[in-house]
Amino acid sequence: MSAETIRPLVHDDAPALAPLIAENAQALKRGAPRRPDEVYAERLLAEGSAEFLGAYEGDVLVGFALFYDLPDLITGRRIGQLEDIYVMPSYQSKGIGRHLVAHVAGVGKDRDWSHVRWMVPAKNEVETGLYEQMGEPGDKQSYNVSIDRLSLANA
Repeated sequence: MSAETIRPLVHDDAPALAPLIAENAQALKRGAPRRPDEVYAERLLAEGSAEFLGAYEGDVLVGFALFYDLPDLITGRRIGQLEDIYVMPSYQSKGIGRHLVAHVAGVGKDRDWSHVRWMVPAKNEVETGLYEQMGEPGDKQSYNVSIDRLSLANA
């Protein structure tokens, strides 16, 4: 069984999205569970720099994909960057993640993206090989640049 509906999330979806954001952080970081933060979810949905797709089983939000639409200076086109994908544990292994990725790709086809870059943790402790099944390694490495470190270097 896969998700009945996948659609863009809007401001009114924040109460349902907040617990999933917290669960995703818990799954990736371990440690103490995060408290769902509806205000944060509302802010993410309202600001418009990131886009969310939600996977629903009936009226229940069971998963989401977070992505960006970015310029690609090499090709002169745009690309999609799939930043996060999460499906509630009780709904995993049912094809929902695959459907979310396919919907992001559909957005990309409509927007004429050259490709979708899928960002995954370097030390992915979450059991998922979906990105390996659906994609191949890209030609770029990812580095995190500390804002504090750069601020001190420029002082």
